Amino acid sequence: MQLIDTDLRDVKIIAPKRHGDDRGWFSETFRDDWFRVNVADITFVQDNHSKSAEIGTLRGLHFQTPPHGQAKLVRCVAGSIWDVAVDIRKGSPDYGKWAAAELSAENGYQLYVPVGFAHGFVTLAPDTEVTYKVSDYYAPECDGGIAWDDPAIALPWPLPDSGPVLSGKDTAHPILAEFDNPFIF
Repeated sequence: MQLIDTDLRDVKIIAPKRHGDDRGWFSETFRDDWFRVNVADITFVQDNHSKSAEIGTLRGLHFQTPPHGQAKLVRCVAGSIWDVAVDIRKGSPDYGKWAAAELSAENGYQLYVPVGFAHGFVTLAPDTEVTYKVSDYYAPECDGGIAWDDPAIALPWPLPDSGPVLSGKDTAHPILAEFDNPFIF
């Protein structure tokens, strides 16, 4: 596995090695001992899997608040996404800044998103599937989000001309400046 730098010190892109031959390829996508030394000393407790039918399906910007904050290790197993992490930790030198990467089934890249970051993605291909590990169990009372289109963050979402496909929940999140923020750097 190899690390690729991002513009945010705590967000990491991981490029697992692929070993290929005429049959296809094999890749080790997660190894706890390597991850703890090279990325973060955390334990993942739950795996999630989503499928988005349409190009332009936007999910985010999501997080879980303390005491059930979640770090995430995200990868795309079918299709492709533009994946983003936004630092929302009060007092962080990177507060409100973001890092993004294209994750695809073809490139095999993964994005590590620490606790205290909002996470989201938009699909770049139809029938895209995303899997991600999280460091705490889903807790509905801690479920939160900020507006995907917050002008202060100014994410350059690669959207189709028709705009994003959003859930009702994702149209109602506050902007970062209006969020009652429990995340401290």
